[in-house]
Amino acid sequence: MTQTFRRTLLAIALACASVTPSVNAASVPAQQQTQVPGYYRMMLGTMEVTALYDGNTMLKTSLFHNISEPDMQKLLARMFVDSTSGIQTAVNAFLVNTGTHLILVDAGTAQCFGPTLGKILGNLRAAGYQPEQVDSILLTHLHPDHACGINDQGKAAFPNATVYVAKAEADYWLSKEIAQKAPEAAQPMFKLSQEAVAPYETQGRLKRYAPGDTLFPGVEAVSTPGHTPGHTAYLFSSEGQNLLLWGDIVHSHSLQFAQPKVTLEFDTDSKQAIATRLKVFADVAKKQLWVGGAHLPFPGLGHVRAEKSGYAWVPVEYAPVNSKKP
Repeated sequence: MTQTFRRTLLAIALACASVTPSVNAASVPAQQQTQVPGYYRMMLGTMEVTALYDGNTMLKTSLFHNISEPDMQKLLARMFVDSTSGIQTAVNAFLVNTGTHLILVDAGTAQCFGPTLGKILGNLRAAGYQPEQVDSILLTHLHPDHACGINDQGKAAFPNATVYVAKAEADYWLSKEIAQKAPEAAQPMFKLSQEAVAPYETQGRLKRYAPGDTLFPGVEAVSTPGHTPGHTAYLFSSEGQNLLLWGDIVHSHSLQFAQPKVTLEFDTDSKQAIATRLKVFADVAKKQLWVGGAHLPFPGLGHVRAEKSGYAWVPVEYAPVNSKKP
């Protein structure tokens, strides 16, 4: 190889090197580390259902009862759940546009809990709606992770909405006498529940209903006591399709579908909670109802399937909105 040829090859190599972009950290865009807005939409007949994500919280394994620690860890491992820091639990609410009413079922936590929660209002707006457009709020129960979201720093977060709650539920949590007799550890729960509904009660927009009362066309209140005295699910029906928004029937999909007799420390009547859960599971599995759960993995929509032993959760598959305009 002649010296001239070597010089030519070197010149070509240097020229190629000069136009090859160098890869370094400065040229890589910063990671975004944000998630998409927390809403998911599906149609139920002519009703539009929007699941809204409030955030998530961690529940200590010690809060779950009626199951041994080895059995619990076996079920969690089966679902690839590392419970070292607790069991992750979503908090969901559901916005239903019936065509005549805009109904919010539960409202999340607002400022009552930590920074991983309190996202309902932001996600409602991201979904294309405004708080002022909600005309009715159906509370499954008055625990703060469902009721605090109706209150925005002492004011009604939904200024044009009427809040509906079962009479048995209101009679318990809104009673000053029962609150005074409750254990000290439960006092904050009563306080937060009462503060949440205060702006609506003052304005005459807190409605207590009794079993059998008609709320709205296509909407049925289903008594599901146990977790709280007046816990209520709501059955939405349209064009032969049915969706049961069941509130707190389940707090851990990893544990309570496989073993429905697992209870939670916050149940006011654990035996009744078990009986209600077994009845609801059997009913929704047999009738193949759509289900929406406040503490199921977001969007919390899907079906329940009966197994040889216990049940299984079958989540909705992500899909475009299949709309038939009312």
